[in-house]
Amino acid sequence: MSEGAEEVLVDTPCDGVRRVTLNRPAKLNAMTVGLVEGLHRTLASLATERDCRVVILTGAGRGFCAGLDLGGYGTIDGDEGRGRIQAGFAVQQQIADLIPRLRRLPQPVIAAVNGPAAGGGFALVLGSDVRLAATSARFNAAFVRIGLSACDIGTSWLLPRLVGAGRAHELMLTGRILDADEAARIGLVLEVVPDEALMDRAIEEAELIKRNSPMGVHMTKEVMWSALEIPGERAAIDLENRTQIMMSQTADHQEALRAFLERRPPAFEDR
Repeated sequence: MSEGAEEVLVDTPCDGVRRVTLNRPAKLNAMTVGLVEGLHRTLASLATERDCRVVILTGAGRGFCAGLDLGGYGTIDGDEGRGRIQAGFAVQQQIADLIPRLRRLPQPVIAAVNGPAAGGGFALVLGSDVRLAATSARFNAAFVRIGLSACDIGTSWLLPRLVGAGRAHELMLTGRILDADEAARIGLVLEVVPDEALMDRAIEEAELIKRNSPMGVHMTKEVMWSALEIPGERAAIDLENRTQIMMSQTADHQEALRAFLERRPPAFEDR
């Protein structure tokens, strides 16, 4: 079953998992106003679905996302009467806001990168929680190759935290293309699998996540992202302490303890 905007499709490959597919295969799923607005709506809807435990983000056809559609992005609501800078800034914000939306999503996002991920598509990969690559995957910070800054859509913040400042600077200054094997070697993606095995591997990873309680996974994601912004160890530990005490009061924690002692799988209720 598919739902949502035409340029973004959603289906359920297995219980508790939603697959979000960017659906402009003829254009390597390049970003238009329809695709970006559809992705915003889809993620906002998934955030409220209690039976959704993990989100897999991928692209239709032979690409993940080629970034901005240079043939024309389209017009966003309210553009009428705006100045050129104001209209351009509204588009910039609309696309860039996808990254904090991915972060705010209570469910982990697995990027199943099935081909080129450039520019804004590269940023979507960086903003996901787990990254898996098909052999055909390619990555680059494409903005600098078209006369713009490579510092765009969160890339300047996310990439150094994944691969280190030195590698990130080189990748962003050159805009060169990384193949899947190099991406795995430098820690950009978790692993590389054959193209035909990518979705099965993403579902396998989702199943591992689903073994844990919904609230436990949600709070782990939230605190991990927050800890990246905390300047000191003490503040990070303080946040962890408060979160852990809160989690210890949930019914799912007690169920996990009972299941461990009884040597059975836990039956979580998100309570």
